[in-house]
Amino acid sequence: MRYRVPRLSTMERHTADIEVEKSLFLAWVCHAPDKAAFDALLSAAKAAHPNASHHCTAFIAGPPGEQTLIGFSDDGEPGGTAGRPMFQALLGSRLGEVGCVVIRYFGGTKLGTGGLARAYAQAVNAALETLPTREVVERDSYLLSIGFAQEALVRTWCDEQHIPILQADYDGKGACLTIGWPSDCALDLTALENRLKMSINIAKA
Repeated sequence: MRYRVPRLSTMERHTADIEVEKSLFLAWVCHAPDKAAFDALLSAAKAAHPNASHHCTAFIAGPPGEQTLIGFSDDGEPGGTAGRPMFQALLGSRLGEVGCVVIRYFGGTKLGTGGLARAYAQAVNAALETLPTREVVERDSYLLSIGFAQEALVRTWCDEQHIPILQADYDGKGACLTIGWPSDCALDLTALENRLKMSINIAKA
């Protein structure tokens, strides 16, 4: 599976803000590979804006379609007017590993349930429109057992094919390289074996 995630470092956040009927909505987005990363974003938002009316949230701490590591909160807003619209905006983006906090400063005019839902979704979408992203490729690990003489050629080929070498172990016979093969592609090392002019001992890690 391949999907996009926020191109943000740990504790880095991407922001955007909108104003609706004098209420200010500040959207903070983070890379959330796990719930702890999202929790850190929420803590930072509350620390930076302790006097805000609400800190509403939504997160997907996994790939798009994740069913377990997800969540959203209205934080005191009428039920279903904040967290769920924010979560739907994240789902619609097809991003994974993403978390968002929308900080609201009440402007004195009540927006109604429909107006609130639209405002919170718009705040998230405003941040997502300019969010830098990168691709994540889910990978399966395989062990390649080769001689010392073949290691440099194997490493060069893997680099050309954008196949990461996750680990290298050695013994008296040669090297055992653990590679990360894209899980959405069938394993095929024919081109590598042709380059080496030999068969490779392959095992699932």
